[in-house]
Amino acid sequence: SNLVAVEDAHSRRPRCAYFGELLQMDASSHLWFGSKKTTLHIAVDDSTGTLVGAWFDKEETLNGYYHVFHQILKNYGIPYKFLTDRRTVFTYKQKNTSALDEDTYTQFAYACKQLGVELDCTSIPQAKGRVERMFQTLQSRLPLELRLAGVTSLKTANEFLNSYIKEFNAKFALPINSSKSVFETQPSDEKINQILSVLTQRTIDSGHCIQHHKHYYRLLDQNGFQVHYKKGTKALLIESYDEQKFCCVNDTNIYVLEEIPMHQAKSKDLDVDYMKHKPKKQNIPATNHPWRLSGFLNFAKKQQHRFHFDTVTETA
Repeated sequence: SNLVAVEDAHSRRPRCAYFGELLQMDASSHLWFGSKKTTLHIAVDDSTGTLVGAWFDKEETLNGYYHVFHQILKNYGIPYKFLTDRRTVFTYKQKNTSALDEDTYTQFAYACKQLGVELDCTSIPQAKGRVERMFQTLQSRLPLELRLAGVTSLKTANEFLNSYIKEFNAKFALPINSSKSVFETQPSDEKINQILSVLTQRTIDSGHCIQHHKHYYRLLDQNGFQVHYKKGTKALLIESYDEQKFCCVNDTNIYVLEEIPMHQAKSKDLDVDYMKHKPKKQNIPATNHPWRLSGFLNFAKKQQHRFHFDTVTETA
């Protein structure tokens, strides 16, 4: 028979009715510039074909997707839904680690939950045809543009994208009708920095500090004084979008993390110009922050790709 089973069929569908109703998001590794492959992360509006965000990174990363999400929030607002690839889940499972800070999908999904954005995944290319075709167009045009602009680094490539996206949309996207937009109002910069964070569980050690990526950090209160919690106290470590580090204890108490240097810069006994450290006021988010260890861990446990992990691993 020439008939295709309903469950195997991938019928062509019309574009979504509204701008911001569905954003297709994906990443493509390609020889975009220079002599090494890099990965371009993008998001495309299904209704208009508008390229709403783009960011280069060395490989497919949460950092890349967060930069795209940041562009969307700053330039358009909060979308209704994302459609992304299941590859981020598969890549994570191949690592065979339960470390939350390496789980791109759970981190991104939790950020979406905080903003009320739906997140769907698919492994079917036809389901995300807009973004697949966008990459075909970009691969045929963008490398030449980058070469003509003399781009050789990730930094200059991402700077180039700022102006290129506007030119690209003017040429290829359908006109945007503001009355047909379902983007919600842009959040404040502070809220964006808080929500687009990397979250992971940490345990206070015997020195009243926490370890992260082989560095040790002390907890400082709003007056700049160190706070001392008992060994074994669980905490949520937060790396905000603007690269600040915080720690939340008991789901309410927020502290700034200050890295402890390997050696003191000056000796109190041997250096005549030694100056005693003076605590500095710290800018700590208000109590309505989105960082709750219990809520984040409960959300992570519900993610299907994490079902085979009984506990959360804390990376060194």
